[in-house]
Amino acid sequence: MSNLEQFLPAFLEEVVGDRFGRYSKYIIQDRAIPDVRDGLKPVQRRILYAMYDAGNTPDKPYRKSAKTVGDVMGNYHPHGDSSIYEGMVRMAQPWKMAHVLVDGHGNWGSQDDDPAAAMRYTEARLSPIAMELLRDIEKRTVLFKDNFDNTTKEPVVLPSRYPNLLVNGVSGISSGFATEIPTHNLREVIDACILLMQQPNTTLEQLMAIVKGPDFPTGGLIMGEEGIRDAYTTGKGRIHIRSKTAIEDMKGGRQQIVVTEIPYQVVKSRLVTAMENIRLEKKVEGIAEVRDESGRNGLRIVVELKKEADAQGILAYLFKKTDLQVTYNFNMVAIVNKAPRQLGLLEILSAYIAHQKEVVTFRTTFELEKAEDRAHVLEGLVKALNILDDVIATIKASKNRQDAQNNLVAKFGFTERQADAILTLQLYRLTNLEITTLEKEHKDIMKRIAYLRGILDSEKKLIGVIKDELTEIRDKFGIDRRSDIQGEVEELKVNLEVIVPAEDVFVTLSHEGYIKRTSKLSFTRSGGELNNAGVKEGDVIRTLVDVNTIDQLLLFTRKGQYYQLPVHQIPEFKWKDTGTAVVNVVPMPKDDAIISVIPVKDFEEAGRSLVFVSKRGQVKRTELKEYKSSRSTAIAAVKVSEGDEIIRVLPSDGEKELLLVSKLGMSIRFPEGEVNPMGRVAGGVRGLQLKDEDEVVAAELVTGDEGEVLVLTDLGYAKRTLLMDYMIQGRGGKGVSTFEFKEGKRVKPNGDRIVGAFHCKEEQELVMLTATGAHLSASTEKAPIEDRRGTGKAIVPVDKKDAIHTVFPRCGV
Repeated sequence: MSNLEQFLPAFLEEVVGDRFGRYSKYIIQDRAIPDVRDGLKPVQRRILYAMYDAGNTPDKPYRKSAKTVGDVMGNYHPHGDSSIYEGMVRMAQPWKMAHVLVDGHGNWGSQDDDPAAAMRYTEARLSPIAMELLRDIEKRTVLFKDNFDNTTKEPVVLPSRYPNLLVNGVSGISSGFATEIPTHNLREVIDACILLMQQPNTTLEQLMAIVKGPDFPTGGLIMGEEGIRDAYTTGKGRIHIRSKTAIEDMKGGRQQIVVTEIPYQVVKSRLVTAMENIRLEKKVEGIAEVRDESGRNGLRIVVELKKEADAQGILAYLFKKTDLQVTYNFNMVAIVNKAPRQLGLLEILSAYIAHQKEVVTFRTTFELEKAEDRAHVLEGLVKALNILDDVIATIKASKNRQDAQNNLVAKFGFTERQADAILTLQLYRLTNLEITTLEKEHKDIMKRIAYLRGILDSEKKLIGVIKDELTEIRDKFGIDRRSDIQGEVEELKVNLEVIVPAEDVFVTLSHEGYIKRTSKLSFTRSGGELNNAGVKEGDVIRTLVDVNTIDQLLLFTRKGQYYQLPVHQIPEFKWKDTGTAVVNVVPMPKDDAIISVIPVKDFEEAGRSLVFVSKRGQVKRTELKEYKSSRSTAIAAVKVSEGDEIIRVLPSDGEKELLLVSKLGMSIRFPEGEVNPMGRVAGGVRGLQLKDEDEVVAAELVTGDEGEVLVLTDLGYAKRTLLMDYMIQGRGGKGVSTFEFKEGKRVKPNGDRIVGAFHCKEEQELVMLTATGAHLSASTEKAPIEDRRGTGKAIVPVDKKDAIHTVFPRCGV
């Protein structure tokens, strides 16, 4: 037969699927997920049983851990010694287990994530409470199975005389499943068990009145009653664990934050390092020193603060940015009938109670068999002592032991078991006193048999036995709750003043989109003049705002989007530096541009709103608080129709009038109160009725009669008209004319369109940019005062082939 004929064809998917299926089954059942009955993973169960089997119990001296690991590996767990020792170490660490199952002697690691010493150095024995997991195991209470090489037997599950799954919790990741069950208070869990046994119809609400939530060995504050309820209902839920902290006063008016309990499974040394890094990187102003003062008296981390530092604010920041507060996600998965299941509190307790009923039933059956056997023997001995002379004569007449046994069975009706007991009877047992003792023992054992049969015959008595034994464990090992529970999750609000030192600064935005933040010191050292500001050649500062680092800027774009930009996040440059492109600070697309920058100190300020004006004459007013956001990406500020764009956004108090000026020289003035406040993404209402070829080019908020309205054309012609000449009209009309364009072949043109309009109360300098890239400037005082239909006067020379396209007032400081 050729080699090829020895192989069968197979599909790779089937082979891999089959192999991985078997591997997954093994990982889930025999490695990472605990059994719902005893709450132990296989390696933990094998460690505890190996120690018990070797007599490594609390009443004996400690033994080397290496011996236990060797026993486990050689008899039950054919894997690496490191995985066995790691399982053993975890069971000996009081900051991970609510009640340690291994009583360790030597270096078993620390809360700073220091590793335990090697197994050849450490010693261990079972802890007293671990004996309760193994109690009655020799009384046929649980099933045993062959070990990996069929040389001995190991328990499938431990009797687990208390609900270890909930008490000590578990964490594990397998193939396709993970589990995360927190530790609980022993007293609470046992009380809940007893209630559920006595009243099987108990609701989850009634159980939660007893089991209020997890109880971590490291203490801390648990927040989120809703998350606990979700977890106890479905097996999944989220809670927040917060460190126990206190703010203490020190000498000299200073304060310090003292941490005495940290969240479960948080490594203390990493937490201290994280807080120290915050101090070194100056992410928070006010931390002077971070010290770990933990020792024999328990955990103690001290954060010393500088004078006048905001202790509450810094503490809130530390909660938010470090593991001083963490989230914990329940995922209560355990093996039930050889399959993984996600379980709620009621299901876990019910499964445990069912297990205990089995354990006590099997134990009672075992003890009953022993008691009945002893009673049978005692009956034979008492009967034999009553006819002692005949029995002795029969034995003496027998040839050997077997013949004597057969003769006793045949002559007196003893059973073989009774005959054997008679033959092993010692001579001193023939005294009158011993006969009385045997009769008393027989009487006592009959009572014991009646008691054991009563347990097997009555569910109520069975539950009573389990209850008594659970109560005994509760009273012996129960401890007070270590974690406090708070119903609501406290929202962490960190004041910006804590993170950012408050400083008055200038923020500038150039026409070509370069932004920078500059300290006033740098501005002063550079000469204190706006003209000295650093810009690229051909660029000019268009917007300058005097703000504080703890303020916010709202950047509005042509397309109706906006960005909320904290001032402190704008890169800092010297006054003579160019700055950085605004697209490096906010994620703005290339085909959009910023048209208004509005500084905000308080979004909740009463009466403040924003007025939006679009090219097609749409006007919208929205309260400022609608624009508060924590997002750094683009957010819709206003709905913009196709072919339209926003030309200006104005901060408003709702008490002024809005003056709109169009490209073809029309204008309208109406009270802004006629525009009702709308939602953030509304499109607005009509402010000015326009011809098809016309569009709005300027918008100003005005009030009273003071000042003039200046309009400027593309050819540099301008004129001023008294504000009082613009009568207040109703919103949405055609408006009134505000400029007269010259027409005719022999007439020198004064422009084709209006490029800008401004409300002037005092002299300002206007900056004008032309199509060829020229920069022009002129004072508003150069523009003559004329009536509304005036033709204006040239205030800057503009070449015939050129035209002004942008105009804005030069920024003043």
